[in-house]
Amino acid sequence: DVQLQASGGGLVQAGGSLRLSCAASGFRFEDYAIGWFRQAPGKEREEVSCTSKKEGVTYYSDALKGRFTMSSDIDKSTVYLQMNSLKPEDTAVYFCAADPWLGRLWGGVYDYRGQGTLVTVSS
Repeated sequence: DVQLQASGGGLVQAGGSLRLSCAASGFRFEDYAIGWFRQAPGKEREEVSCTSKKEGVTYYSDALKGRFTMSSDIDKSTVYLQMNSLKPEDTAVYFCAADPWLGRLWGGVYDYRGQGTLVTVSS
């Protein structure tokens, strides 16, 4: 079975940091683009960051670039999202998704997605 298990969310004060993890299994990790998305209550899903080892590219949301950094560990089939200088508006459920092609993934189309982890930033 394909799984994308996100973890690392929690409650943090504004200005703090969190590192999210997404452990993938059930598919060939290095053949897929993996991405982070978020959805806040009452708002549409938002792309955060996506990376593809196969295509050698990482995308970031312009609004989040500089505060959020995505990395991956192929040996562990895991991607990470380091989030710094968090703001209350970063509060959302963060989930990871996977698709063979980065362009599709960045456009919000993907083969697989996980359940997500809640990040709450207090002011």
